[in-house]
Amino acid sequence: MKKFLLTLVAATLCLGISAQKQYVMKITKADGSTVEINADDVKDVTFVQEGTDPTVLGPHHFDLTVTVGKQGGMGRDVTTIMQSRDRLDQGDVVDFKDAGAEINADYSMEAIVRGKYYYQVPVSADRFVKLQFKDNKMEVVQAQPFKENTYNCRQYTHAWINDHTLVIMAANGDKNAIVWTKINTLDMSIVSEGTLSTRLADGWDSFTTSGIAAYRESDGKLFYFYYNKKGSGRTATKEDAFHVAVINAETMEVEHDNLCPFAAEIAGSAYGELLQQTTFFDEAGNLYLAAFSDTSIGEEGKLLRIKKGEFNIDADYNGFPNSDGKLLTVQYLGNGKLFCYSRHDDKDLGTAIDSYAHYYSVVDMQSLTRTRMSFGGTEIPYSSGRFSQRSAFDPNDNKVYFGVNTETAQPQIYVYDVKTGEVSEGIKVSEGYYFEQIRILED
Repeated sequence: MKKFLLTLVAATLCLGISAQKQYVMKITKADGSTVEINADDVKDVTFVQEGTDPTVLGPHHFDLTVTVGKQGGMGRDVTTIMQSRDRLDQGDVVDFKDAGAEINADYSMEAIVRGKYYYQVPVSADRFVKLQFKDNKMEVVQAQPFKENTYNCRQYTHAWINDHTLVIMAANGDKNAIVWTKINTLDMSIVSEGTLSTRLADGWDSFTTSGIAAYRESDGKLFYFYYNKKGSGRTATKEDAFHVAVINAETMEVEHDNLCPFAAEIAGSAYGELLQQTTFFDEAGNLYLAAFSDTSIGEEGKLLRIKKGEFNIDADYNGFPNSDGKLLTVQYLGNGKLFCYSRHDDKDLGTAIDSYAHYYSVVDMQSLTRTRMSFGGTEIPYSSGRFSQRSAFDPNDNKVYFGVNTETAQPQIYVYDVKTGEVSEGIKVSEGYYFEQIRILED
């Protein structure tokens, strides 16, 4: 978890002595204002950067998820099995026969993960649940029935306001309003709930199902990315550019509602970030968002940015260079490095969930260069599977663990060493299974 002791930006410190001989620490901030603190009240002063540096974990393990028969995600009716593993860089081939647990009957692969727990709306779609996958069994830790607002399994987005306050958001049942619920995850109680003041624009009849949410801690703003639609399903007409709603996270009042300055659609808008990560903050507090635009190559991936302190997309920035298709997953590794999962849009490869058209690359965000993952001097073959988090970054050993389902070999996990750039083989998954997810959870 993040710890913030005291942040001083371009500050100077001086000690003065009051009439009572007490030491006073005067902090002069970058804007010229000053703050005085009694030195007796200060235990420690630590300079930290704002943003989301990779957090060192305590003892932890990996949860692997596979499907049987075909790729999963987005509510596909397919057997889904989960199994915990201590290591992924060595060991025997992972077999899921009589090992692990089938979760698809009661719960969803689409979930929120934090610390030891999974949080989600289960298949029954009548409550929020806090789950722990322990001893290869899914256990209910706590549950909270819905009160006023209701949500469907897999169809909502979320953001963490602090370590124990979770905000859930989605279009309502008629998709003509956006509802929200704040949950205290210590006991899963509902803190508050309501409806955003945002209304459908003229000529449109529904909101996108879930949208994407992200919380900016520096100013307490909750960003909600959404768009208006007409019609339903894959044939629906969508706005050319999505909306950026800026919300006061304390009051849930919408303070701004801006349009992206160019034609683009947010990635994962149907299911939030329940399957894969599409947003992150860098060390400077800039917010990034995976998106795409319809172009001559197909769905051309983009990495968009909102600068710290600003409220709309930077029209001059795209952090996903040399795109050849849709950007699906982004994971920030720190120090300007980004791990991506994307699709190569090509008629011969196909663009379906099961198409062997997906691959991993690393972006250097300073030079805006991108390198496809290779092993033994050869690019790792295209993988099938789209809707899932197939990679996990472990900041303790500074390594990324990522899995592929290639057309001619059994599922394989590789290990990318962020410091050295080397890629090595990890464990394999038995044939007959389709690799879906790697998630890291605390023990």
